Amino acid sequence: MGERSELHAFVGHANPSIVRSAQESGGSYAIGDVCDARAVAAFARAREVDVAMVSADEPLAAGVVDALLAQGTRAVGPTRAGAEIEWNKAFARALLNEVAPEAAPAVRVVRQPHEVEDAVASFGGRAVAIKPSGLTGGKGVKVMGPHLASHADARDYALELLRRGRNGESVLIEEKIRGAEFTIQAISDGRTVVFPPSTYDYPFRFDGDEGPGTGGMGSLSLAEPTLPFMGAGHYSEACSIIERVIERLREQGRHFSGVMNSGFFATADGVRVIEFNARFGDPECMNIMSLFCGDWPAAMESISAGSLSAADVPLREEASVVLYLVSPDYALRPGGPYEFALDRDEIEREGCGVFFSSAVEAAPGSYRTVGTSRAVALASTAPTLAAARERVVGCASRVPVLEWRRDVGDERYLEGLRTLVEAA
Repeated sequence: MGERSELHAFVGHANPSIVRSAQESGGSYAIGDVCDARAVAAFARAREVDVAMVSADEPLAAGVVDALLAQGTRAVGPTRAGAEIEWNKAFARALLNEVAPEAAPAVRVVRQPHEVEDAVASFGGRAVAIKPSGLTGGKGVKVMGPHLASHADARDYALELLRRGRNGESVLIEEKIRGAEFTIQAISDGRTVVFPPSTYDYPFRFDGDEGPGTGGMGSLSLAEPTLPFMGAGHYSEACSIIERVIERLREQGRHFSGVMNSGFFATADGVRVIEFNARFGDPECMNIMSLFCGDWPAAMESISAGSLSAADVPLREEASVVLYLVSPDYALRPGGPYEFALDRDEIEREGCGVFFSSAVEAAPGSYRTVGTSRAVALASTAPTLAAARERVVGCASRVPVLEWRRDVGDERYLEGLRTLVEAA
């Protein structure tokens, strides 16, 4: 496949990065409901797609991979049953307790309002995190401290989630883990698992981890597998847990392939699992794929054939930094849409990748935000974290209107996380 491959994309809006990639490859794109499994499958048939990749949470939960496989289209991504590891947190916690109970936080699953008071009280004076069991786009979890001031606030938020959720949907009340977060974007064909370096995500809207939680304001990885606040033991333990989870899904007859984006806390006595996602993380995907120096269509062939090996996923041993530029109203009171100028060719000449998200092209060099999500990401790699950060920040400074965190990739910030691990 290699350079002769074509990209045919079925998308929710005319994302400028995807549109450009499809057109430059000689492929095509169509706009529609990405959760409409029949429509996606029909698009793949019409374009005679050789191998498809589904890498977003809602389409996976909607069974898009199931529809592709049913018509004979090879696919990278889990079926709905395999993706339950993401769209049902209660299921994920139960499976984790089977294969790695030592890494599972204490949890109470509630389904009825009258269960909430007792569940919160069962943690005594310990702080808790409240999590909806279903998909929330990375924005539904609230934790005592940054989001909830007291156990009473935690109780009220759990009740609110139960009221808002679908009938029978559960809410998780978990102990708050003290440590530093990291993720691993493990790539798998359902048996073999390839592990790239750990990534660190900045989930809060403003510098210093202030403001509301978001889908991620930026992320980074280093040339080595670990991050400054974690040891080799944290990394190897996390990789082992991912392998056990994927193996248990296979034993249960749940088809899983693609990416197991797994979130962990590094603590003084090992790792604790935050969550599992059944696809690449956003923005962490851009860290890993910016380092990728192989043939991704060929890697997709190997994944879909069940013949993946580490040689299919070569990565440069460099640091990477991803920085999201967002509309001023992002994660706040909705405003906009906003128009912004961006010279993509100039930024790419400076060594940064440009990846549009919730934006469309309004005119050459001019773009408009879509909704209230993140607009565009800039990504760069370099031998050192400082060099990658300097390049990304320099390019971000040239884009007016949009906002971004100034502390993404700052090594002083990462060193500060070490104290969280040592005190945990």
